[in-house]
Amino acid sequence: QEQLHEFGGGSVQAGDSLTLSCTASGVTFTDRSIMAWFRQAPGKERESVAAITWNGGDTWYAEDVKGRCTISRDNAENTVYLQMNSLKPDDTAVYYCAAGAPNNVRIGSQYTYWGRGTTVTVSS
Repeated sequence: QEQLHEFGGGSVQAGDSLTLSCTASGVTFTDRSIMAWFRQAPGKERESVAAITWNGGDTWYAEDVKGRCTISRDNAENTVYLQMNSLKPDDTAVYYCAAGAPNNVRIGSQYTYWGRGTTVTVSS
């Protein structure tokens, strides 16, 4: 059974840091595989946060998180991380991990596997 499982969500104060992790089980990674983080804030559409190529570790970030977030991966553990610093209330959302071989890393529908999400709440 293929699945992704996110960990690390919680309630924090503005300015705090938080690191999310996502572990893939039963997923075969190839040289085309990409893992990514998306988020969906209350009442808003899902948006891309960051992505990383499994093979080379090349990264992409949404403009509104660039400089505050770092995506990384541990291939041996089939795990991807999202380190978030200087969190703001606008970062409050359900964060989802995704995996697949998209041709555009920012398009969620092009990913094959999704986690259930982990909630991040940032209070002012």
